[in-house]
Amino acid sequence: MTIRICVSILPQTIAETLNLIEKAEDCRADFIEVRLDLIKDYKGLADVANHGKAPMIATNRPFSCQGKFSGSEIERQQILLKAARNGFEYVDVELSTPKLEALLKDLRQLGVKAIVSSHDFNRPLGLSEMYTILAKEIAKEADVCKIVTTAKTVKDNLTVLNFASDASRDAKIVCFCLGELGKLSRILSPVFGGFFTIACLRRGSETASGQMSIQEMRDAYRVLRLA
Repeated sequence: MTIRICVSILPQTIAETLNLIEKAEDCRADFIEVRLDLIKDYKGLADVANHGKAPMIATNRPFSCQGKFSGSEIERQQILLKAARNGFEYVDVELSTPKLEALLKDLRQLGVKAIVSSHDFNRPLGLSEMYTILAKEIAKEADVCKIVTTAKTVKDNLTVLNFASDASRDAKIVCFCLGELGKLSRILSPVFGGFFTIACLRRGSETASGQMSIQEMRDAYRVLRLA
């Protein structure tokens, strides 16, 4: 069992990005997800990709996926490709992305690993639904398969954790529940085979519902004697 924590940041400038990366590195983040949604000037992406030791994940969420990017879909994908060309190790792309196969082909040619993600922001998913999504992500040759649901009861965490345990035999899987009731799955998903879990840098900087800070997660692992 290896517990890895990815810190997600949502900066507005390259300078802010570099500062937040340094803080995430100080907290011993295993991965850093750079949400590019709000950045307007991308000239320093190479500096971002090479700033620190943790692998960098480029993500650019549209409004349809509860992101902040307000440009066109073509612009959104071009920004992700620019991040790939400038040294990001991973790029997160939604399973629902238009012309996904072409984008994934471009990412592979650039030597970048693709995280193919699926989010349901409204409800928990049943096991059969998650297996269907996983099969689609594997068929796209995702390097990492990401499936995120929303917990409506504490029991929903158990469904996701059981799924993650089984799915991790076939793929690198990131899987947990959003929402306040989903925190249990955020903490325990790496214990059940998840490739990594996601945290924010500190309280008040959450990039998704139910996100805990990296310090809160590390404290939880210490209490549970998992780290």
